[in-house]
Amino acid sequence: MSLPIGIEAKGGITVIRFDRPETQNALTVEMLTTISDALVLGERDGRNKAFVILGSPGVFSIGNDLRELIQFADEGRIDESIARFLKTIATIEKPLIAAVDGLAMGIGATILLHCDYVVASEWSAFESNCVELGLIPSGGSTLLAARLMGHQRAFEYLVLGERFDVERAFQAGLVNRIVPAADVEKAALAVARKLASRSMESAGTTRRLMRGDRREVLTRIDQEIAQILNRLRSPVARDTLVAYMRKNQ
Repeated sequence: MSLPIGIEAKGGITVIRFDRPETQNALTVEMLTTISDALVLGERDGRNKAFVILGSPGVFSIGNDLRELIQFADEGRIDESIARFLKTIATIEKPLIAAVDGLAMGIGATILLHCDYVVASEWSAFESNCVELGLIPSGGSTLLAARLMGHQRAFEYLVLGERFDVERAFQAGLVNRIVPAADVEKAALAVARKLASRSMESAGTTRRLMRGDRREVLTRIDQEIAQILNRLRSPVARDTLVAYMRKNQ
C-alpha cells in the first residue's frame, strides 16, 4: 500500500504530493503531520529553495477527513496537529507553489491562500464548505480571503460557500495561471525551477516584506480554531457533519 503523502526533494525543490485518490485526497491528521514535518525539514535544508504541493489527477483535495471530524465532535476536541499544520504553512519562509487539477475544498482550498503561485487546470473548482459543515474557515482564511478577494467576493466564497470555477478563482486572485490538465504539474515545477535559480536571499527578503508580519495571521488562526472547537462541542455538530457526509457519499 502506498503512503497517502509522497515527499520528494530534488534539484532544490521539495515536492509534496497528496496520494489518497480513493477518498479524493481527504486529509487526515496523519497526513497533515507528514506535510508539516516535510515543510519544517525543507525550511532547514539550505539546498531546498521552494515547495510544490500537488494533488492527484482530477482532484486536489476535498479537505479534512470527515470521519475524523465526526470523531472530534464525539470527543469535543480538535487534534493539535491541525493547528500545527496551519501555523507551519502560514509561516514558512520559502516560496510555496500549488498545482491544482480538479476540486480544492475545505482545508484543501485554505492551503491555496498561503501559496505564492497557483497553477490550475481549466476545469478546476474551489469551494469553502466550512459553514455548510456547521464550522468556520480555518488557517487565517477569514483574514486572508478578504484581503485577497475583497469583502464581497470573500463573503460569497466563505459564508455562502459558493463554488468558484477556475475563471472566477483567477479573477479573485486565487489562481495565477490556467493551463490544460495535462500541463498542470509541469507548469508548477517550471515556476519552482525558476525560483530555484534566483538569489534566495533577495527572493526571500522580497517575499517576507510582501507578506508582512505573520503575527496577525497566527492570532487569527488561534481565534478560528477556538471557534471551531466551540462548534465541535455543540450538540448539533455531529449531526451536521454526518448529514453532510451522507449527502456527499
